[in-house]
Amino acid sequence: MLESDIYSILKRYWGYDSFRPLQEDIIKSVLSGKDTLALMPTGGGKSITFQVPALALEGTCIVITPLIALMEDQVANLRRIDVKAAHIHSGMTRNEIATTLENCIYGNYKLLYVSPERLASEIFIEKLKLMRVSMIVVDEAHCISQWGYDFRPAYLNIGELRKLLPDKPVLALTATATPEVATDIQKNLFFREELLFKTSFARPNIAYVVRKTDDKIAELVGILKKVPGSAIVYVRNRRRCKEIASELQERDISADFFHAGLDSRIKRKKQQLWKDGACRVIVATNAFGMGIDKPDVRVVVHIDLPNSPEEYFQEAGRCGRDGKKSYAVALYSDKDKQVLKKRIIDTFPEKEFILQVYESLCNYLQVAVGFGEGGMHDFEINSFRERYGYPLLPLYNALKILELCGYIEYVENVDTSARLMIIVDREELYRWSPVNPTDETVLECVMRSYSGLFTEYSPVQADVIARRTGLSADEVYKSLVSISKQKIIHYIPRKQTPYIYFSAPREEQKYVSIPKAVYEERKERFVKRIEMMIKYVTHDKKCRQLMLLEYFGEKGGRPCGMCDNCLKRESDEISEKEFAEIMHAIKILLAKKNMSAREIAEELPYRKENVIEVLRFLSDEGYIGNDDGLYFQWN
Repeated sequence: MLESDIYSILKRYWGYDSFRPLQEDIIKSVLSGKDTLALMPTGGGKSITFQVPALALEGTCIVITPLIALMEDQVANLRRIDVKAAHIHSGMTRNEIATTLENCIYGNYKLLYVSPERLASEIFIEKLKLMRVSMIVVDEAHCISQWGYDFRPAYLNIGELRKLLPDKPVLALTATATPEVATDIQKNLFFREELLFKTSFARPNIAYVVRKTDDKIAELVGILKKVPGSAIVYVRNRRRCKEIASELQERDISADFFHAGLDSRIKRKKQQLWKDGACRVIVATNAFGMGIDKPDVRVVVHIDLPNSPEEYFQEAGRCGRDGKKSYAVALYSDKDKQVLKKRIIDTFPEKEFILQVYESLCNYLQVAVGFGEGGMHDFEINSFRERYGYPLLPLYNALKILELCGYIEYVENVDTSARLMIIVDREELYRWSPVNPTDETVLECVMRSYSGLFTEYSPVQADVIARRTGLSADEVYKSLVSISKQKIIHYIPRKQTPYIYFSAPREEQKYVSIPKAVYEERKERFVKRIEMMIKYVTHDKKCRQLMLLEYFGEKGGRPCGMCDNCLKRESDEISEKEFAEIMHAIKILLAKKNMSAREIAEELPYRKENVIEVLRFLSDEGYIGNDDGLYFQWN
């Protein structure tokens, strides 16, 4: 592979003349066949590091990612620039998955995005054996480490994938990993040799600030009025998103809210208005930010603290990507310590409670013991909670623990667009006699508007077809259902529903196992991360950026000079003039009589801390003496 090839690919598909720092090194490492781990900050251009070599190599690149919405967006973006890409995840039918995999075997697809849970499925393994694979990419690679903040057991399936493809290079990518996690990633992915590319976590243009306040809204308004430009405000729950956005609007600050429960079209609209600058402030849960690269965010404010330094660093790092000065502000009050500690209880409910939730869930979905594996069920958590009287947060986390144990997958609000494929050949389609007059009009419009319909499922938008045919969206929908019933197309309507997928048959409750690695060990690490977040916001002396860098294993850094602690320390330092004045005053006092440090500090009109500092200097350098706590002037 010539170096000029990767530059021509970059220019042709993305329009860039050069790579960002480290991108080219990572790409060349992968192209030389080496297993590679890359630690790159959020917004650092991770996707380029695998999409360019995927286009340079023969075959299909397998990209493993847990973020279904992100994989769908990336596939759509790649198709827009004429790159053949596909994805499979648990929100798809078996027929869709089979068709997609067949296309990757025979259709010269360059990238196939796969959710980690699908790697172990029989159909994937069988089709993979027939596929020409170029490389394996593991996105969010920290999920494979039990030491990581977001461990997902399904990621361990990648080890089996490596056994099937032992000679294919692996590129593992993550934005946040401690040295311990980085080592564990390479071990679990069976790296042939350890190889790590890492950019510094230091962001010299970001001032990390903690503000202690009992009135967070007033403090937030003050920050937004003082710091101009685009902003993100992070909170922990959906209801508060809307409430805080409304409060900002009442104070004449342009604001909107965003969370995972919104319709995807509404999310895209809100996101675009914010990116275009039509909306200045977005108040959001942690669902906002992934895959968004807005360079001119001037401030990120956390009203509620996240559970770990990893989450905080990633979210705070969404400001200042243009290199200009920006602010990452955490608002903190005394009660936040109790709030964080309560999260431990909510995140790790008692094991008996988890087992009870599993039993209730199986009964609710009418899954019998020994059955259910591979079954997908629409699931509205609030309806389930109301029937059984479970508290919401412990219930949610019980489902997530059952997912980590390998019994179920709980997928929230995956918005799958309507899609269809023509399931007859062209000759049979030509002979088709539509049942309804509008059916032919609708199908003709679909075929003019979308390509590849005979070989793969393509997303279709009823409102687009309606606009082009002059029909209503409801008429288009009914017509597509009719054509599907006539077995001309296979049509899957748009769906936005959370669901439960059974990864294993239902077990009797007494046989349900919650391993130590999933519960006790994760809880212990969770507690340590909570404690580190408390330390971060309560420490009033050490440089905030240094605290974060040291957490991620970067030692020997220099204080940033911009965080609140650095600025406070600088303001506390004694000027040369004041130092000389205090020294002179101390000598005058001690010329009269011997005195204690407290007596001297009370006698002089300077800050007590400054007087003590000068006293220590004079004593350490031998200018004055100390006898049993009393300072004296040498004769």
